Amino acid sequence: MIELSAERIGAATGAEALREGARDRPARVIIDSREAGPSDLFFGLPGEHADGGEFAGAALAAGAWGVVVEPERARHLAAQSASSGWILAARDPLAALQGLATAWRRELGCRVVGITGSTGKTSVKDICRALLPGRVHASPENFNTQIGLPLAILGAPPETELLVLEMAMRARGEIAELSRVAEPGVGAITNVGPVHLERLGTLEAIAEAKAELLAGIGPDGIAVVPADADALAPHLDERMATITFGPGGEVFATEVSGDGRSLLATIATPDGAAAFEFPFGEAHNLTNALCAVAIGIALGARPAEMAPLASRITFSRLRGELVDLAAGVVLVNDSYNANPVSMRAALEHLASLRTDGRHLAVLGEMRELGADAAGYHREVGAHARGLGIAPIVGVGELAREYAPDSWAPDAPAAVPVVDRLVRPGDAVLIKGSRAIGLELVADELVVRRGAAGAR
Repeated sequence: MIELSAERIGAATGAEALREGARDRPARVIIDSREAGPSDLFFGLPGEHADGGEFAGAALAAGAWGVVVEPERARHLAAQSASSGWILAARDPLAALQGLATAWRRELGCRVVGITGSTGKTSVKDICRALLPGRVHASPENFNTQIGLPLAILGAPPETELLVLEMAMRARGEIAELSRVAEPGVGAITNVGPVHLERLGTLEAIAEAKAELLAGIGPDGIAVVPADADALAPHLDERMATITFGPGGEVFATEVSGDGRSLLATIATPDGAAAFEFPFGEAHNLTNALCAVAIGIALGARPAEMAPLASRITFSRLRGELVDLAAGVVLVNDSYNANPVSMRAALEHLASLRTDGRHLAVLGEMRELGADAAGYHREVGAHARGLGIAPIVGVGELAREYAPDSWAPDAPAAVPVVDRLVRPGDAVLIKGSRAIGLELVADELVVRRGAAGAR
């Protein structure tokens, strides 16, 4: 339940009520009219291919508590719709959605963590959800955009004690906008790498865009940053409270051991050390865990409180899922997205897996890398070869630059290629940029080979 009255909703959204409805309060905010039901507040947002406001009438007909749409459409609905429900006119429905999210965030009165970075945002968020004590509400899946983040906030129940919010960006100003909506007190940057170079041009520009989060936490906020992120140095005010993680930082790991599927590590912090047993085997996720523990330290949690909760860690789908298939085949489904940093990390994890067969990689192209895209692909291909990974299947035009053993133009064409190549006992990594859709290859491999289990 969003415990805000209709009057407060109107004030927060800057909307004018053209028709009043029930005096109770909405339970949920939605942007898809197909989900509409009683107690839902529907926002009709303009999109690339359709204007969501066109479906406001359908939302009201389905019993929605109310709708927020641009003024002309609101006037038409007020005159034509026979369905009950509030009709609120807002000049900018997206700004109205964001304003309502800020109002609910303030009503909750809880602490807020914002997480951004070139890679690892979602994994750090997932680890925080498990490790941090109290009633934690975290962004579901990838609700990390100008639309997704306010929906994540509005999905927080009234008893929430901590909001953990993922923040994505593709251009300057976007993290600043998300920070204005969320008003975080702790801002964490996982890393700075060559992602969105096509739009931003240089690593320095990427660092500047990510650092908008540091400005967004305000003078009393706490920044959590990698110890080795030199690109962030110009953006760290010496007066800002900062916690660093990773080698050379204030939160770091010692006594690390693992088998590719789980990790044991002692994590040292300014507030003491504790032994953590993690249900993952990737070295890059240990770095993500260090970031999450550093966030916990910023919030006043102690390592001894967090360590027993490590077994609760689960990751969002398509991010390093380990699936055991028939005949001893191990599938690493990391098909959600890819860039040079995450690709290298995933290949290193693949090479670390103990297997009776080969280490095989299905690599989709990496998007938005700008003029040096071909070179980044060649470097990743060479890194894979250096790790002893073979055969390699490339998917997409730029994936030819991996110098693969086999190539397919797209995900559907890759399915039979991969199915023919996989042998009993192989470990198979599937990874590429989101637009390539390599989850199709992973799903088909599971269907054709049969899954023995996942973790």
